[in-house]
Amino acid sequence: MPKGYWIAHVDVRDADRYKDYVAGAKPAFERYGAKFLARGGAYEALEGKGRGRNVVIEFPSLQAARDCYNSPEYQAAKAIRQTVAEAEMIIVEGYEG
Repeated sequence: MPKGYWIAHVDVRDADRYKDYVAGAKPAFERYGAKFLARGGAYEALEGKGRGRNVVIEFPSLQAARDCYNSPEYQAAKAIRQTVAEAEMIIVEGYEG
């Protein structure tokens, strides 16, 4: 079964409150087996609009990635994030070729 991935590009407007989002999302990430592959750090925008924070999270499956996003824990954290940051997020199925 292919893994699932969240890919997020984020501009944080309030770094202190963003910490509340991170803390609130942690239980959902732990529950659904999330593994952070990229979490902020240096980046280079090659094409399109770059965002200040780029995140790649691996899940055991595409369904686990969906379930995490739709979980009550993550939805509560998302409500915080939406007040303190602009983001684009996608869920993508991994490649097993």
